[in-house]
Amino acid sequence: MDRKYKDIQFYKFCAYGFLKNLRFFEPFLILFFLEKGLSYFQIGILYSIMKISTNILEIPTGIIADSIGRRRAMVFSFSSYIISFSIFYISKNFLIFSLSMIIYAFGEAFRSGTHKAMILEYLKIKGWKDMKVYYYGNTRSCSQLGSAISSLIAASIVFYSGSYQSIFLASIIPYVLDLILMLTYPKELDGEIKEFNIENLKKSFSNVLREFAISFKKINLLKSIFLTATYSGYYSAIKDFLQPVLKNFALALPIFIYLDNTKRSSIVIGITYFLIYLATSFFSRKSGYFSERFNNLFSPLIITMNLGFIFGILSGILYEYNLYLFSIILYIGIYLIENLRRPIGVAYISDNINSNILASVLSVESQLKTILGAILVPLMGLMADKFDIGISLIIISSLLMLINFVIIKK
Repeated sequence: MDRKYKDIQFYKFCAYGFLKNLRFFEPFLILFFLEKGLSYFQIGILYSIMKISTNILEIPTGIIADSIGRRRAMVFSFSSYIISFSIFYISKNFLIFSLSMIIYAFGEAFRSGTHKAMILEYLKIKGWKDMKVYYYGNTRSCSQLGSAISSLIAASIVFYSGSYQSIFLASIIPYVLDLILMLTYPKELDGEIKEFNIENLKKSFSNVLREFAISFKKINLLKSIFLTATYSGYYSAIKDFLQPVLKNFALALPIFIYLDNTKRSSIVIGITYFLIYLATSFFSRKSGYFSERFNNLFSPLIITMNLGFIFGILSGILYEYNLYLFSIILYIGIYLIENLRRPIGVAYISDNINSNILASVLSVESQLKTILGAILVPLMGLMADKFDIGISLIIISSLLMLINFVIIKK
């Protein structure tokens, strides 16, 4: 990416992504819930509560963001995250965890589309709209770098504390810094400020329903949405189940036997997630170059999607044969593909959809991704309880590959 595009605001966008992804709890979240005595199915329900709450809240929070400005919306987002982390730190049962997930969803709902809109607004102001794949890919790369460093810090915290709980307290610090960073963004990124009223809220809910109806009637819209949303929903549902796989691998290794299980697994998990996020950072940054090797954006999206599902199936099979190392390598491939294809997917939708309905289509795509993830994650947890993670990964990956093939072919 040319140096002339890397101004002060570009580095602020990068800093936002870096700090936002210092979620020290992420590499250990499922293990934290297991430590508290929850089943995989209960964990799946918690994830669904968060995803569905985010989905529902995105509509009113979008209206509120338009009425108070995007910067204030982002400040409210990070305030919600900080409250959620505090509750996770002190809570011990399923109901309180559910409440914390809902508060976390407020943060996600206010943040998710808002910051992306600020980036696109900035590119529009500067006349750099043709740079959206490269710009988004580079800022996303910084986010992945934050995740890489986060995993090492998180592993250190777990190693020295001997438990997963303290990582939530540590996660508050970068989110306070990100909250302060939002206050330094220029006012023009707030977008057009609109007056808040109930009628607008009702209209937005009806618009979402109408957008869904329109998207499912028009084949081109449906194909575009499924090409991006299906794999992202699959990825969001299954990605954290890598944690118990890594723990099993760590405990099977004949090293650090003198340490307790939590400390032994923290070393392997921290290093693995560090390497994963370094790799995803690289793949995200190279998505623009990868897409240029094809005559259109449809081909790389189809190829990468099917390859990701195949990785999931093979990873599950290898897990069943206790070949944990090879299972982990293929599992990591699912991460890499998501970060390679995500910037391409955003560009594909924007290139093939009328600009007048682009925001609506992106909203539907985001909603569908969240709904799909909310359905898949408890299903994954239920099958993991009944069978194990390997079998559940094989079933979910095979099912989605078959469904997606039929829908896109039709």
